[in-house]
This record gives sequence, C-alpha cells and structure tokens, in this order.
Amino acid sequence: MYTKASNAYLPSVLRTFALSLAIAFLGTAAGVFLPAGLFLPIAVLETGMLLFAFFLRRRKAISYPFLYVFTFLSGVTTFPIVAHYTAAAGGNTVFLALATTVTVFSGLSIYAAKTKKDLSFLGGMLLAALLALIAISIFSIFWPLSSTAMLAYSFIGVLVFSGYVLFDINMMKQHGVREEDVPMMALSLYLDFINLFISLLRIFGIISSRD
Repeated sequence: MYTKASNAYLPSVLRTFALSLAIAFLGTAAGVFLPAGLFLPIAVLETGMLLFAFFLRRRKAISYPFLYVFTFLSGVTTFPIVAHYTAAAGGNTVFLALATTVTVFSGLSIYAAKTKKDLSFLGGMLLAALLALIAISIFSIFWPLSSTAMLAYSFIGVLVFSGYVLFDINMMKQHGVREEDVPMMALSLYLDFINLFISLLRIFGIISSRD
C-alpha cells in the first residue's frame, strides 16, 4: 500500500544518496583488483539494472538492496574512467573534478530546495538533451569523437546533469516523496552526481592534456 507523499522523507533521500555514494566509492576501490575482462559484463549488468529500474518506477518502488548493488557496480565501472584520467592527467585532476562536482551539486541542490519557483518545465528539455547525449555516446563507440568534440559533449553533459540536479531536488520539494520511493529518488540523485562528475572529469582531463 502506498503512503502519502511528504517532504518529511527528503532527509531520508539525502542520507540514502550519501550512503549510495560511499558504496560506489567502495566499488571503485574494488575495481583495482578486477581483471579487465570483467568490466564489460559488469557494465552490461549495470545497464540492465538501470533499464529495469526505469521501467519499474511507475509500477513498483525499487528496494534498498537493489539500489546499493547498482551503485556498487556503478562504482566498479567508473574505475576505468578514473584510472585513465589519473594516468593521463594525474590524481590532482580527479580530485579537482570531484571537488567541483561536490561544490556544484551542493550549490544547485540548495538553490532548488530554497527557491519558490516550480522547475518542472525543465523536464521535457532535459529529457530531449539526455536522449541526444545517449545517441552521441552510442555513435562515438563506432566513430570516436575528437578531443574537441568530446570537450563540447562533456560541457553539454555538465549543463544537462546540472539541470537534472535542479529538476530532481525541486520536484521532491514541490511534490514530496513517499517512503517507498526513497531508494528511487536517491538513485536519481546518484545518477545526476556521477554523470556530472564524469563530465567534469573529462573536461579537466582534456584541458590538462593540452597544457
């Protein structure tokens, strides 16, 4: 039985989101010890879980174990990206990207929670932009982007996922959160954060490699 949506569960979403980030960090640390051949199967499993959560969201809430398994796997598949830019641009670039992500995410979250504006109008535009990013990402598998094109792609990614931070936090504030939806809302914030981080990491990595 579904409970009534309420702002009382917003702190629960934020706590669950923070725990998800910690679990993803453990996944990234575990990625150090995994054979290279396992990353692709794990990425496929992660994608399947994400699609499952997307199609499930209107019928049934995802569970906390599902969320934590997904974020752990996401952390594992983030390891090769972090390792690549650590090797190419240095650990300082990764820490700069992470610090910038935390700063931007926190600032946007505070604004979205405090503003009296309803930001639901962003939903359609953000979805269209996200689908375009996904299409370009698939295209780049077969026809790799130049560093300039990847830089532009990453800047757009920063704008899109920054917009999703505003949208998701504002929607929770405007419409409330049901207790059973806490894991799904935390998953949304996690995806906003990790994709913002990866976009910023690419930007700093590409710029650093040009210096």
